[in-house]
Amino acid sequence: MQFLYHPDSGLPDITIEGEAYRYIFRVRRHKEGERIALRNMNDEYLYFYRIDRVTRREADLVLEDRQKRIVMPQKSLHIGWCIVDPKTVEKTLPMLNELGVSKISFVYCERSQKNFVPDLSRLKRILINSSQQCGRSSLMELEIVDSVQNYMKMYPLSTILDFGGTSLVEACEISSILVGCEGGFSDEERSLFKERTIYALNTPLILRSETAATTIAAKSIGL
Repeated sequence: MQFLYHPDSGLPDITIEGEAYRYIFRVRRHKEGERIALRNMNDEYLYFYRIDRVTRREADLVLEDRQKRIVMPQKSLHIGWCIVDPKTVEKTLPMLNELGVSKISFVYCERSQKNFVPDLSRLKRILINSSQQCGRSSLMELEIVDSVQNYMKMYPLSTILDFGGTSLVEACEISSILVGCEGGFSDEERSLFKERTIYALNTPLILRSETAATTIAAKSIGL
C-alpha cells in the first residue's frame, strides 16, 4: 500500500474506523506512534500522520507533515467505452487505473445490453483501492452517456476504434477514443464517424472489448 485514502486527509486530526481501521491495524499491523501516509484524492498532497491513539474499533491520527507529490503518467487519455457487462468493467478497471487513464465515459451504443447499468459508486471504491496500491494521486473521472450520438456531440475531437482504420502503431498522439461493445458499432453509428479519425489494432484476431481498451491505454500512454 502506497497510501491510505481518507476524504478528510489534510485536517490536523482525523479518526479512522471500519474497513480502513481493519486494514491498517489487522493487515498492515501498524502500531501506536508509527507514521502513515494518507491522501484525499482531491489535491496533489501526500499527508503524513502519526498514530496517536488506538482503541479496539478506531484510531486517532495527528498530522505531522505534507508533501506535494503528483504520481500520474505524463500523457492523458480519455476512453469512451460502450457499455459491457459490469463484472467485466470491474475486473478491467484496476488495470486501466494503473495505466493512467484519466477518464472513462460509459456509452450506451445500439448493441449494448440496456439492462447493464454501471454502479459509479462501486466503481469509485474499486478505483480508490487500486490507487492505494499503485500510488496514483488523482481519481479517474467516470460518467455515463446515453448514446453514441450524444458522445460525439460531447467529444467532437474523439477518435474511434473500429475495423479498417489506421493501425494504432502509427498513431502519434491520442487523447480521446471510443471503443465499441462486443457486437461492434451499427451502420447508423458508423455513419457518424465520417469526419472522425478511425484507428484499428494491428491484429487479425477479434479482441474482447476490455482487451482492446487495455491495449489502447498501454499504447497511447507509451508503455
